[in-house]
Amino acid sequence: MPLLDLFWTMFMIFIFFAWIWLLIMIFADIFRSDISGVGKAVWVIFVIIVPVLGVLVYLIVHGDEMRARSMKQAVEMEQAQRQYIQQAAAGGSTASELEKLAGLHQQGVLSDEEFAAEKAKLLS
Repeated sequence: MPLLDLFWTMFMIFIFFAWIWLLIMIFADIFRSDISGVGKAVWVIFVIIVPVLGVLVYLIVHGDEMRARSMKQAVEMEQAQRQYIQQAAAGGSTASELEKLAGLHQQGVLSDEEFAAEKAKLLS
């Protein structure tokens, strides 16, 4: 196989995977957008029937909206991740919760019955 054929094959494989990725991104954006159901169906049919033209037209018409939706989703995911990390860090382990309960019991904030109930709840 000549070297030029090898480079051409590698280029075509790259173009193929880039095309697949672009289609996945466009279909994901079509279903993520706030277009009506009929509008989504029309876009899907247009992209499937005339793929190159459909993709180009979709990118021209909805390119900025695609970027905005992707950014919004990324921000929401980052916020959810931060919230989860903060909850997990604040929650602590069972041992630390028992230490807090023991401290509250020693300070007299919790009665013996309340302490026993909370301790049983944590250990179960």
